[in-house]
Amino acid sequence: MTEALLSALILSTAAGAAIPAGAALASVERFMPNWIEHEFRHSVIAFGGGALFSAIALVLVPEGTERMPAAPALTCFVAGGLAFLWADRTLARRGSRAAQFMAMMLDFLPEAMALGALLSGNAETATLLALLIALQNLPEGFNAYRELQENGPSHRGRLALIFLLVVPLGPLAAFLGLNVLNRHPAMLGGIMLFAAGGIVYLLFEDVAPQVPLKRSWAPAFGGVAGFAFGLAGHLVLQG
Repeated sequence: MTEALLSALILSTAAGAAIPAGAALASVERFMPNWIEHEFRHSVIAFGGGALFSAIALVLVPEGTERMPAAPALTCFVAGGLAFLWADRTLARRGSRAAQFMAMMLDFLPEAMALGALLSGNAETATLLALLIALQNLPEGFNAYRELQENGPSHRGRLALIFLLVVPLGPLAAFLGLNVLNRHPAMLGGIMLFAAGGIVYLLFEDVAPQVPLKRSWAPAFGGVAGFAFGLAGHLVLQG
């Protein structure tokens, strides 16, 4: 096993492990008084939305457009939005909502692919990207778990298994980025822009409407804090 492949598997697994860690925190019932927990949950949703927005603005769109011409880039972005409009409406007709979970996967998998591609030439930047992905995944795992839990009564063990099974997808995506997409930058760029379009749709359709609370500033500032967190990671990556 090459050093780059070993690094890709370790870093992507560590970044993905933050997803079940966030879900585990969300599974703890009444860990704060009811009114504080209610506001905390809205703040975490806003923070996760800010982190998703930072992934779009600072990683997926810039990296994607760098790898392909303008017209195909725009097509991939719009296609992502349309695809997840269809998926969201299909789930809604079946009485199920999974916007947070879908947005989390749209964020995690393309970034894991980019992580693998980076490891072929810039291991230090890839390590910092893995840290940023992990810090984004923690609130996103929290939000996605609560969302799936609210869809209907679900056994905790089943939900825990779903979130644990997400973790191996990170190494698979990183392996794909390192060994396949690294040689096909336009394909990697298209995947990143498709994901960005899907995240934008889900943010405005499902994530942001869950944030507001009357007479409370914390959730709104949570979105700012989430984006600032992503910006800090981006600035570190830029050196």
